[in-house]
Amino acid sequence: MIVLRLTFSAIWVDVRLREINGRWLASADTPEGPSLGLGEQAILAIEQALEPFQGIADELLASVPRNGLER
Repeated sequence: MIVLRLTFSAIWVDVRLREINGRWLASADTPEGPSLGLGEQAILAIEQALEPFQGIADELLASVPRNGLER
């Protein structure tokens, strides 16, 4: 399991990633509970899991370390 802390300004979001049978599952913490994303690539799963953060999702995605998580 990979654990990331994505940041933007004074806000941070914890995201967990797991590869299962060649697909990625991401779980992002939100005030309402976890948000899940699934994708063939880790970054796609993260993007989907960050959907509840509509206004700042792009800024949070900019803080993802790109070591192997590119599209």
